[in-house]
Amino acid sequence: MTCNFLALARPNLQGLSPYVPGKPIEELARELDLNPADIVKLASNENPLGPSPKVLTAIEKELPELTRYPDGNGFILKQKLAEHYGVEPEQVTLGNGSNDILDLVAQAWLAPGLNAVFSQYAFAVYPIATTIAGAECRVVPAKDYGHDLEAMLQEIDENTRVVFVANPNNPTGTWFDVTSLEQFLAAVPEHVIVVLDEAYIEYAASSELPDGMKYLANYPNLIVTRTFSKAYGLAGLRVGYSISSAQIADVINRIREPFNVNSLALVAACAALEDEDYLFRSRQANEQGMEQLELGLNALGLRWINSKGNFIAVDFQQDASAINQALLERGVIVRPVAGYGMPNFLRVSIGTHEENARFLTVLKQILSDG
Repeated sequence: MTCNFLALARPNLQGLSPYVPGKPIEELARELDLNPADIVKLASNENPLGPSPKVLTAIEKELPELTRYPDGNGFILKQKLAEHYGVEPEQVTLGNGSNDILDLVAQAWLAPGLNAVFSQYAFAVYPIATTIAGAECRVVPAKDYGHDLEAMLQEIDENTRVVFVANPNNPTGTWFDVTSLEQFLAAVPEHVIVVLDEAYIEYAASSELPDGMKYLANYPNLIVTRTFSKAYGLAGLRVGYSISSAQIADVINRIREPFNVNSLALVAACAALEDEDYLFRSRQANEQGMEQLELGLNALGLRWINSKGNFIAVDFQQDASAINQALLERGVIVRPVAGYGMPNFLRVSIGTHEENARFLTVLKQILSDG
């Protein structure tokens, strides 16, 4: 092939690198000739409990309808979300994961000559979506690996259209409190859309973090995004949503792909939303797993970033790539975050008690071997 298709792509795309997800179990098994049953995956912030039985029942009932297109408007799920949060259905936008919503926001409000503001060490989709839209990325240095909201305010100007903030943040797990959010929202100009990414909010106790939904009535420029991929255990079905003003939702729906949420995801999300016991058990398992990892890491003399998510970023105080490779060779998958500018860290998802113990045991062997 003689044609350079990368050179033919839009100039703003040529420097982009593909998003790198957590390595699948099957891929590692092929690469290193390992038994998939012996591999532990703690790389993608997935729910270790497996799906809710109520979700599986809902999916089974929907299977005979697979020849039909899904409800393109997601009427029932929107109704349930609206009732759950005390908003109108017109305020709800459904996405193929909350990632889809982030992309749609960038498509709708960013363009060449405009800019988006977000933090260093924030979710990789923010710069990707901004760059694809042709807008400028204004990356604000982090404060203790978290958002420096005051510094982010200083980067906003007349050409800023979107500010992305995550609470808790991925991949660091850092968070900000009610007062910080309220001061931030009050200071952001009304022409700037604030995207409050709350993908991990369900893992926090009710009083630990601000609830973005409570601020929607006072801030028409606020979009709160959430997902069913994490605490609700539906990562494989890709269904997320945003709640915003009806006007903002109307703009997003003008460019939203038809049928962007499939029929199995729609019924599964409805069932998951009603399964409060599963959500409680997910939060409980996460708290116990976080304590288990923190105790184990402390015993190994390691440091980490305190986290309100379902993961923990471990600081090895040296390039962590060799440790990551050694973990892979022993059948343990975690997440390198060098692509986030954190080469000394590995992000470890909270697994089952047995999975967490396996990670700690293998890590101890690797560190002992030097």
